[in-house]
Amino acid sequence: MTKSSGADGMRNLTPALVAVLLIVATSTAQAQTMRGSRESMNQQNQHAVTHGYTFVQTSSQVAELVNNGELVRVDPSRTMVLHNVSYPYARPPVRTLIQRLSAQYFNACGEKLTVTSLTRPIARQPANASDDSVHPAGMAVDLRIPSNGRCRAWLESTLMSLEASYVLDVTRERRPPHYHVAVFPETYTNYLATMTGQSREYTVRRGDTLTAVAARMNTSVAQLRAANGLRSDLIHIGQRLTVPGDTGSSSSGIASASSAPVVREVTHKVQRGETLWRIASRYETSVDVLRSQNDLAGDLLRIGQTLRVVLDGS
Repeated sequence: MTKSSGADGMRNLTPALVAVLLIVATSTAQAQTMRGSRESMNQQNQHAVTHGYTFVQTSSQVAELVNNGELVRVDPSRTMVLHNVSYPYARPPVRTLIQRLSAQYFNACGEKLTVTSLTRPIARQPANASDDSVHPAGMAVDLRIPSNGRCRAWLESTLMSLEASYVLDVTRERRPPHYHVAVFPETYTNYLATMTGQSREYTVRRGDTLTAVAARMNTSVAQLRAANGLRSDLIHIGQRLTVPGDTGSSSSGIASASSAPVVREVTHKVQRGETLWRIASRYETSVDVLRSQNDLAGDLLRIGQTLRVVLDGS
């Protein structure tokens, strides 16, 4: 997580400096919004649908997903409390995010992070729940809002930073007060693997090509072939590919002198609720570049529209 080094030393700062950091953190959070929107709910739901997640209807269906490994148990720890959580299960990357976030929160604030909800069957959703809620898909977690202002500022700043990296979508709900955090499991897995240099797994979906998968996972076709023993570029739906970690840097963090820039191209199909700015942020490019690559006169997009994205990386 990007905040860990700063969070670990926060307790050693002078009161004056802490006050300054809180102002900066609050300003950063306010630069975005935690109010939520119909667009963000649609986007969360579309992610679950696109990746074939099951929206559990009943308690027995939760048990089925736990048995086949789609959902895993989230246990309380020395850095995390589960308060009145009826179904303490989530998708594996969601559990990983909660565990890492709670550890850093504890280091920053000296108190445990409180989880108030995880997976919820549709039959157990509250009356005011949205029809697009992703709690039944196991990709959402509700967090208690800290009463301590310093801890609240740290948590909001960290969540907003992760939202800016497109790994989650956070909303500060009022009734009852809590943070609703919808995690995008695949994006978070890639984000974490990039940070740690670890290999990860990708399941081939309809329409995927080896070139497109390499671009999406920030690797190369040659590396994918080598990691999976592939003799050609042919892949099939449902195939699990091992994606190698980042090998473009030495242990000192300096890029290898022999590495050269590689231009990669990927196609993106516009989903409901997406904007040109959101897509540009996802692929770490700019709106102007996307307009130029696709001969767009403005920012208007339509659902199902295919965009060409050219990525220049190493």
